[in-house]
Amino acid sequence: MIRTAFTQPINPVTIRTLMSSETAKILDGKALSDRMRQYMQKEIEAMHSRHGRAPGLAVILVGDDPASRVYVKNKKLACEKVGIISFSHELPADTTQQHILGLIGELNRDPRVDGILVQLPVPDHIDSETIIIAIDPGKDVDGFHPYNIGSLTVRIPALRPCTPFGCMKLLEEAGIDLHGQEAVIVGASNMVGRPMALELLLAGATVTVTHRFTRDLKSHIERADIVVAAAGKQGLIQGEWIRKGAIVIDVGIHRLENGKLTGDVDFRAASKRASWITPVPGGVGPMTITMLLHNTIAAFHSHVGEQTVGDEG
Repeated sequence: MIRTAFTQPINPVTIRTLMSSETAKILDGKALSDRMRQYMQKEIEAMHSRHGRAPGLAVILVGDDPASRVYVKNKKLACEKVGIISFSHELPADTTQQHILGLIGELNRDPRVDGILVQLPVPDHIDSETIIIAIDPGKDVDGFHPYNIGSLTVRIPALRPCTPFGCMKLLEEAGIDLHGQEAVIVGASNMVGRPMALELLLAGATVTVTHRFTRDLKSHIERADIVVAAAGKQGLIQGEWIRKGAIVIDVGIHRLENGKLTGDVDFRAASKRASWITPVPGGVGPMTITMLLHNTIAAFHSHVGEQTVGDEG
């Protein structure tokens, strides 16, 4: 089992103690991400001294989707800055599924590769579930393999899905006690909504997952101590729905006509009611990539027979 460690909460507080807040405090993903990456860089230098190599991450990109290319570029840059070796495999859009499966098999056997990431979405003729299942669970640094999701379900987490894992890091950094809190997740995707529910359950929250068949979304959000917005719909959650003193984590990201980025939540109105809120950009996004780096390091530790050293930050 791959062991990962959380930052210990500092100055633990309950949501009830924050109800009098006039404006929301910012859950600053960029600042936390920067601190964690500085620690990772030092850790990787020590790992290289002990084992003669740094962790390796293989990234597979199929096709020419512009957003995917930006994501892959950002991941490569993040790897370079902390000292992770990046192995890039950029394939044309008409690459066959069999070819991709063959490449994954090679990477599964490659001792230099600790993590394998297939950038999603893939072209329509490729079945993403088949691709995910082909990755060695011990190298599945996205945390999407059924083994890793199952491990989280039965409370023995291994490699955790990066975006939910990053959200949990933000909450822990704020020192918030989640035990018994009412959490409402908007969106039930395999990448965010469902594993986010498992993470919050693991932390002791009472969890409701809403989705496209949910009736009266507003009523669910109005009673929530914690709202995680991951529906992928710009402005879906109105600020006046947010309960006074609630915590808002906005996973959504959308580019407006003027080039600015926004999320699934009406930030301006919500920030007047929430106790803590993530900005877009600068909230969840940086943490997603940071937890990918974290998972790659954790996989390296497992492959060389070491336990993961606790995070700093």
